[in-house]
Amino acid sequence: MRPDAGALRYPPRPMLAAFGPHQADTQPGEAMDWIDMLQWPAMAITVAATWLIGSRIATRRKVGFWVFLLSNLLWVVWGLHTSAYALVVLQFALAALNLRGMRKAKQVEENGATQAGPAGSAEAQ
Repeated sequence: MRPDAGALRYPPRPMLAAFGPHQADTQPGEAMDWIDMLQWPAMAITVAATWLIGSRIATRRKVGFWVFLLSNLLWVVWGLHTSAYALVVLQFALAALNLRGMRKAKQVEENGATQAGPAGSAEAQ
């Protein structure tokens, strides 16, 4: 019998198994799959993209749109690997909204306007 056979694990393995492979499933001495680590750069890139999108400088905002798309891609890869299908669907929805924002920003730029109309106006929607 293993020395830790009677020890309780939190959360129990059956609960973890219901949600796909997790870092907690890695036994001591086992190498963790590199895709499991992808969540950390995805998170950092998402934070960087959010910062860029919030900039007053148009070039930074444009870069932020592309950085957001990269973060969406990384989250999709990680989500598929861990069977986090709701996260994958969310990333596709966020990417679509991001592309919509890029299109609207380009329209504003082409019209020579410096900013969209007030919130709730036809221009802002």
